Amino acid sequence: MSNRSTGAGRARSVEHMFRKLTTAQLTFDIVFAVLCVLLRSAFGFPTAWVFLVLIGMAATLALRRVSPGLALGVAWGTVVLQMGTLSQPDVANLAILPMLFATAAYGSNRVKWLGLASAGAGAFLGTVYVLIGGFITPAATLGLDLIYDLASQLPQIISIAVIGFFSALAVFVLSWTLGFLTRTWRSARESRVAQAVAEAEQAQAQREVGIEQERTRIARDMHDVVAHSLAVVIAQADGARYARHGDPAAVDEALTTIATTAREALGDVRILLGQLRHSEAEGPQPVLADLDRMIDQVRASGLSVLREELGTPAIVGTGQQLAVYRIVQEALTNALRHGDTAQDVVVRFTWGADQLMAQVISGLLPPSDDDTVAARAGHGLDGMRERAILAGGSFSTERTEQLFIVTAKLPATAAPVLPAPALPPAVPTAETATS
Repeated sequence: MSNRSTGAGRARSVEHMFRKLTTAQLTFDIVFAVLCVLLRSAFGFPTAWVFLVLIGMAATLALRRVSPGLALGVAWGTVVLQMGTLSQPDVANLAILPMLFATAAYGSNRVKWLGLASAGAGAFLGTVYVLIGGFITPAATLGLDLIYDLASQLPQIISIAVIGFFSALAVFVLSWTLGFLTRTWRSARESRVAQAVAEAEQAQAQREVGIEQERTRIARDMHDVVAHSLAVVIAQADGARYARHGDPAAVDEALTTIATTAREALGDVRILLGQLRHSEAEGPQPVLADLDRMIDQVRASGLSVLREELGTPAIVGTGQQLAVYRIVQEALTNALRHGDTAQDVVVRFTWGADQLMAQVISGLLPPSDDDTVAARAGHGLDGMRERAILAGGSFSTERTEQLFIVTAKLPATAAPVLPAPALPPAVPTAETATS
């Protein structure tokens, strides 16, 4: 197991050392290095060591992007060989510049900083090597007279060394800096792309949430429409069945109500299904002004409904009006299906300075297990509560021995008080003029 772990670690190290390049990029780097070797070979080689230096620098050039760390090592090995054989600086040494660029642009974090350190160390060693080859070696060969002559020119030699060091350092560091700027620009571009992708995903998620909320709203509306309409139809059908022998006219009235209710429900369902299939504008939604028509439908089903209004009506938003309509509709439907239809149902609106309190007070039948189970299985109360909360209000229910009270409080705005119109100035009559 340890051997397999070691092998896997070596494989990861190799993958980390080499970058993934496209075939075109790798081919370009190799062909470019080969062309540089051919071009330099046209000028000949004074020694075999110079040819080896050329091959090393060409390998550095070919490896600079696929493996910046390996290219840095090959460059140092070639430079050490060049100095050890006392070979003169060659045009092939220019491969060091793109190599330093690559360490900063493509290398790992460690290789990047090793490249910067190599720029300083290379500038120093190059300056020392040039001084040794240009001044110290000839002095040691020609004798003490030249050494004394060099000693007298020591200030000028130091000045040349300083200028050469900083010139080489500037060139090396400039190449590394350009690579670092390229790396920074690439990272910024990748960050922008990642941010754009994240924003697109967030927008898509928000759209999906909006679609889900819209589907939930449509399903809630579908429940309200179908439940209310079916309750009215069932009540009317039962009433017609009982009255068909004694009061045929009541049967006609019941059938008319059933047809009207079913036709309106079918229209509402078609609108809701159209909203499910297409992203179109919403159809007309019921408001408070439509409550009377809906209450008349419930009354035609045999339920006595009384509407009361307390206080001064205020301005209620469209969303709040829809919530009030659906809550009253669902409460009346529940009263028709589960309540005591022999008692009056009171729909009471209490207007305040900043809110509308809508209450539906209905009678209760004697408790039974079936009714309790049915009430728990339904989703009407949850839908009413959700509507009230989404409209910025609150919802509560209260159960007494004989009554079930549904209360919804929704925000409203007091109607503006219009100033009384100014009376025109009185026209003097003959009597006022005489007096």
